[in-house]
Amino acid sequence: MADLEVTEPVENEQQFWHALNSILSAPCPTPESLDDVLRSWLELVATGRDRYLDDEDDIATCSQQLRLSSIFRQNADYVRTQIIYSLLQEDEYGPLHVISNFLLLDGRAEEETFRRMVNEGCFLRLLELIKSCGAHDGRLHRLLLELMYEMSRIEKLPHQDLAQVEDEFIIYLFQLIEAFSDDVDDPYHYAVIRVLLVMNEQYMVASASGAVDPTAPVTHITNRVVKVLSLHGPSFRTFGENIILLLNRATETSLQLIILKLLYLLFTTKATYEYFYTNDLRVLLDVIIRNLLDLPVEMNTLRHTYLRVLAPLLSHTQLSQPPHYKRDQILSLLEILRGSGSAHFLPPEPTTLRLVERVANIPWLVDDEGVLSPVPMTSLTQAQNGSTVSVIANVHEKPGIETPSRKSNLARELRHEQEDAEDTVRSIIAVSPASDTPETTTSNLSVSSTTEGHKAAGRRKPSPPPARRLRAQKSLPIVPKHRHGVPVSPQPPHTPTRMIENSTFAQGDKHGVAAASSSSPTAASAAAAVSGDGKVSGPVAKKQPPKLPPPRRGKLRAVNSLSTLHPVTESLPQTGSTPVA
Repeated sequence: MADLEVTEPVENEQQFWHALNSILSAPCPTPESLDDVLRSWLELVATGRDRYLDDEDDIATCSQQLRLSSIFRQNADYVRTQIIYSLLQEDEYGPLHVISNFLLLDGRAEEETFRRMVNEGCFLRLLELIKSCGAHDGRLHRLLLELMYEMSRIEKLPHQDLAQVEDEFIIYLFQLIEAFSDDVDDPYHYAVIRVLLVMNEQYMVASASGAVDPTAPVTHITNRVVKVLSLHGPSFRTFGENIILLLNRATETSLQLIILKLLYLLFTTKATYEYFYTNDLRVLLDVIIRNLLDLPVEMNTLRHTYLRVLAPLLSHTQLSQPPHYKRDQILSLLEILRGSGSAHFLPPEPTTLRLVERVANIPWLVDDEGVLSPVPMTSLTQAQNGSTVSVIANVHEKPGIETPSRKSNLARELRHEQEDAEDTVRSIIAVSPASDTPETTTSNLSVSSTTEGHKAAGRRKPSPPPARRLRAQKSLPIVPKHRHGVPVSPQPPHTPTRMIENSTFAQGDKHGVAAASSSSPTAASAAAAVSGDGKVSGPVAKKQPPKLPPPRRGKLRAVNSLSTLHPVTESLPQTGSTPVA
């Protein structure tokens, strides 16, 4: 059957989308008709790429419409196979762009698409297209880099495919990063960096599988990413700056792991000990400390990888030279990871403790006195280092999984507790007893009608305030049984008697006490309870009001002189007698 042709010419964007819907809604009773529909879809979208589909999302919309059509739902495997074969055979940039966009979109939804691409040999095809189209079609070049990254991190590449990668290709990718290092609109920056990171991971997996799998090829595969950085590291420092920045911003667990894998190799390879600038290493240390403190308890795999990178970072790089950066914070981090003082939590697992002790045994963390030269990690032999590389190489995480945060989990728990408390308050208000009086019934009816009116208007009626609870009346305080250590004995009530002091009071307290004792027995008993120095010598019946202060010396002399001239006798009045002046 001949290819489907669009009956109406496509002259604007509206006609383009109408033609696309017509093609995807055509019936396909035979495989030949299905091939015709796929070719017509590919030709239409490739033609409209430069005219109506300026944004990559527009092309993704065309790919998504194909995935949602009945053609794809009924013949998914066949459609994927035909498009993968088209990638291997097509040479024009327009159709290649549409094919790559569909495979990238479909592979992110179904990982089996990427596995089929690896099995069909698409890696070498992408390698060829990336090297050839970079100077001709920037949009396609970036898309091919993203497709290679997504495909390579899902499935292990065959040994023969990795062997086809040459140093020139790796150098070409590093040069792309350096060429656009000052361009804020760089379309290749992170796409190229991700390809280099996933290539390093593939080399690590290949070397680790060759060490543990007897059926693996005997030929050793050189890690060309580390090789190029070992030989030309100072020329490609922008790459190092960007992977630290990428690690600082990364929230995806798989992306953090592939960055840490490359960092581990760079910090354990002597030629790349000082690849990074010192300031960049300090930023990296800050990022590692922050992420280790923020990781939840269940993220052991990522925590172990961070600790495996931290040990050579502190031992082999410029951070081992004084002044030692954040030594106290590192020691505090190690104490936290040991579980010191956290009796409410489970102890850390043995692997975490072993990795923490490996970091703690670094010389400048043990003793910070004097100038220490960089020393090798004596706790790791060559065999142990190789086993560590194998462990790190085999650490994987499914793409798209975000790393949980301890702070976000705590905030989520607090939010849930607050919502539970609000629900509890609402339930208490809802079950509170109501009166059965007519006034209450009328009020409830009015509230119900008002609530229905608010719901009809789309507004929510505010909930009434909670019922006010009466506080229990507090009991009076208990009267003390003693005062300043002296027991208080209850005394019968008595009538206070006024005491009139004579003029000889100013000569001393003893005369006043004697006069008071002679005039009133109650006052005499109170005075007897007080000794000459003012201390309490016995139980006090009742506290007497304070005495008047003595007159000043000037007035005292005047009173004494008058008393010698006109003596006045003052005494308590007796019953039935008249006081004499």
